Amino acid sequence: MKISALFRETVRLIDVNPATPGRSPRLFTVPVFFPCLHACCAVVLLSAFVCLAIPGLVQAQTPEERYPSSQAASDVSTLAHLDLGSYRLADASLPDAPGFSSSVVADPQETTAPATPTSAPHAPQTVPQGEQDVPGGQTKRILGIIPNYRSVSADQHLPPQTVKDKFVAAAHDSFDYGSFVLAAVQAGVSISGNSYPEFGKGVLGYGRYYWRTLLDTADENFMVGGVVPAVLHQDSRFYTLGHGSIGHRVLYASTRVLITRGDSGNAQPNFSEIIGAGAASGISSTYYPERYRTWTKVGQKWLTSVIIDGANFTFKEFWPDINQHYVSRVYHPKAKGSGE
Repeated sequence: MKISALFRETVRLIDVNPATPGRSPRLFTVPVFFPCLHACCAVVLLSAFVCLAIPGLVQAQTPEERYPSSQAASDVSTLAHLDLGSYRLADASLPDAPGFSSSVVADPQETTAPATPTSAPHAPQTVPQGEQDVPGGQTKRILGIIPNYRSVSADQHLPPQTVKDKFVAAAHDSFDYGSFVLAAVQAGVSISGNSYPEFGKGVLGYGRYYWRTLLDTADENFMVGGVVPAVLHQDSRFYTLGHGSIGHRVLYASTRVLITRGDSGNAQPNFSEIIGAGAASGISSTYYPERYRTWTKVGQKWLTSVIIDGANFTFKEFWPDINQHYVSRVYHPKAKGSGE
C-alpha cells in the first residue's frame, strides 16, 4: 500500500486542476480493485527497469565474459592448435567458428587417410527477432518509426521465447525512439480535440497528455507481451503468414487477437491479448480523471485496444509486401524487389 500511496501522491502533485488552483481532482477515491491494479503497474515499471538497466538481460556474452580469466583464454588458445596424431585442430575447427565439423576429431586409427575438415550442411539460421531485419521480410521498425520487434517473417523458424525474451521485446516496443514520437503525435491530437478537459491547455496540458499516452503504451506492451505470456507460457510474437489469397491473409491476421501459439508451438486461445489488454485498460484508468474510471469506460478502452491490435496485425501481415514492392523502390530505386 506504500507504493500505491506514493503513486497517488505523485499524480496529485503533477495534476493540479487548472480550473481550481491549489486543489487536486479526486482521482483515487476508488474501490479495493484499483489498489491491486497499482501493484500491477508497479510490477510493469519494475520489469521495464530490470530489462533496460541490467545489461546482462539485453546483451549477449562477450568473449571476455565467456573466458573471464587470462588462464582460461590461454588454455583455449593452446587447445586450438593442439596436435592429435595426424590431425591439427585449427582455430576454424572450434565449435564457435564457422564451418566447424565433428569430422576433425575422428580417431586417426579408424581411417587410412587424413580427414579434411568440411563445412557443416547449410541450415536456416534463426535470427533473434528485433536484433536485425530479415531481407524481404519483417523489419524491426515500420517506415523507420513504428516499433515492430515482435513480428516474425513468413517461414522463419525461431526458438521458443524465454521469459527474458518476452520482457525484452516488450521493452523494445515500449521505449524505442519511435514510441516517443508516436506518443507525441497522439498527445497532440488529443489536446487539440480537448479529449480530457481536466488536463487543461498549453505546455502543462500537453505534458499531462503526453506522459499518460506513453504510459498507456507501456502498460499494453508489458501486459500483453510480457507479464501474461510469461505466466501462461504463450508466445507473444506475431507470425506472418505471407502466402495465400488476400482474404485468407486478412482473416488469419485479424484473428491473431483470438488465436496464438503456446511456448510448445501449439495453437491456443490468445489469453495474453484478452487478459493483458483488459489489465492494461484497468491500470490506465487509475491515472485518468475519476469520471473515466467506471466499468463501462474501462470496458470500452479494453475493446478498443483489442480492435486496434487486430488492425495492427493485419497491417503487419502485408507490411513486407508493401515494403518490398513500394517503399524500398521509393528509397532504393535500383534495388528491385529487395526489402530493407
